[in-house]
Amino acid sequence: MAETVWSADTGEAVYRSWDPVRNLRLRVHLQRITSSNYIHYQPAAQPGKDLIDLATFRPHPSTSGHRPEADEEEEVVIGWQEKLFSQFEVDLYQNEAACQSPLDHQYRQEILKLEDLDGRKNRRIFTYTDSDRYTNLEEHCQKMTTAASEMPSFLVERMANVRRRRQDRRGMEGGILKSRIVTWEPSEEFIRKNHVINTPLQTMYIMADLGPYGKLGYKKYEHVLCTLKVDSNGVITVKPDFTGSRGPYRIETDGEKQELWKYTIDNVSSLAQPEEEEREQRVFKDLYGRHKEYLSSLVGTDFETTVPGALRLFVNGEVVSAQGYEFDNLYVHFFVELPTTSWSSPAFQQLSGITQTCATKSLGMDNVAYFSYPFTFEASFLHEDESAGALPAWPVLYCEVLSLDFWQRYRVEGYGAVMLPATPGSYTLTVSTWRPLELGPVAELRRFFIGGSLELEDLSYVRMPGTFKGERLSRFGLRTETTGSVTFRLHCLQQSRAFMESRSVRKRMRSVLDRLEGFSQQSSIHNVLEAFRRARRRMQEARESLPQDLVSPSGTMVS
Repeated sequence: MAETVWSADTGEAVYRSWDPVRNLRLRVHLQRITSSNYIHYQPAAQPGKDLIDLATFRPHPSTSGHRPEADEEEEVVIGWQEKLFSQFEVDLYQNEAACQSPLDHQYRQEILKLEDLDGRKNRRIFTYTDSDRYTNLEEHCQKMTTAASEMPSFLVERMANVRRRRQDRRGMEGGILKSRIVTWEPSEEFIRKNHVINTPLQTMYIMADLGPYGKLGYKKYEHVLCTLKVDSNGVITVKPDFTGSRGPYRIETDGEKQELWKYTIDNVSSLAQPEEEEREQRVFKDLYGRHKEYLSSLVGTDFETTVPGALRLFVNGEVVSAQGYEFDNLYVHFFVELPTTSWSSPAFQQLSGITQTCATKSLGMDNVAYFSYPFTFEASFLHEDESAGALPAWPVLYCEVLSLDFWQRYRVEGYGAVMLPATPGSYTLTVSTWRPLELGPVAELRRFFIGGSLELEDLSYVRMPGTFKGERLSRFGLRTETTGSVTFRLHCLQQSRAFMESRSVRKRMRSVLDRLEGFSQQSSIHNVLEAFRRARRRMQEARESLPQDLVSPSGTMVS
């Protein structure tokens, strides 16, 4: 007789299914092997016979003369959240006084209907669904370790309560606007209550009543055969895993009559027919097609192009941080100045912004305020000047850093400006700032105690103002002090028809890229090399104009 190979791996297995979980079907087969009393029984050895007769392990008939062979093996096919009543529930719900909740009365009606028919199809195998009390108690009292004296932690209790939230039970806190979105100083109790994962989950238990024959319906004989958990993402957790090609699982009962049982769990869900799979593929294809059309309708069928000779500039930026300033609670006011000629922006476009007030934190020797404030803008350049020496002026980003005290008084901490990058790409720019400075200690005392300081009437004065028409801009007499710096992160994109045109067409049309050639790296290298050639030519001409006695044979001048 072949020895039974038991499956010792009782850990959980995780599956993912796109099909509805209601199509899940499991076949559970339960069988009593033998009583352990028979295993420990050693009959007296007979002369000439060293082996034990197999008839020794044959179960004896009961006192009533009924042989319980039919009660020792059972096989049931169970669906997801299918309720199979145990003998204990049948005895309980037949008494109407024991029914307290609407679910109890529903179970009583179902049991009475079963009694009117052929009775239950199961005897030992039964289930607890997600709505039963057992599921609540089992999930709340489960242990995380194998220690006998384990005390459930706060997190275990919270997670047990969270598992009971289903997808159809949506909380009302999501629809209520909270006045405090950010909690600056969370308490320990606040952290403990909110640091919990909330995933809708449904649970089902497949149980077995392993009581002796004639003593079914006692809670102490109930054992868990399999635990099924399904979340809203289609993840199915099975503990223990499906038997498959492995050996059966074993259960050894406690008590005076220790008995050994084996059981198997198999997935017998019906496979989809080829016609159903083909129909499902058509449905998915139609769904994806409609979703693609929806996305196309949001973007538009025609890609918007620029007019000939124009360049469109898109900037997605971020005010990252500010550091090195004297006071705390900083905020940044920034704006983009477009040159007056040839540049324009849409009417709805905002070219300025103000960040939130941010407290500083110590980082090394500096106090840094992290804003992470995003902004975006769009501008267009239309080339109109066809002269050979005309180069377009480029937009400039100005910033003003201010601080806010407890009395809502602000101080100017610094001014700065930087030209936007002329080539597309991602850039991280650090803008150094300065502020005007008054003579004497009175101004600094007033700035420290009551706030207020010198301010620029025109922020473009930080650089060359766009309205300045002279040749030289004098800042003589303006006393300033270097303060901190502001960090910007910019992602620049450019769009123009000239990117798609051939080189000959670009030369003939004198498009906007030819006007922007002075900003490119290739043009810069060309200008440097051309300057070296001119300097070398001038040196050669100067050497030829000198007398021959002042020039050595090697071509160098003699001192």
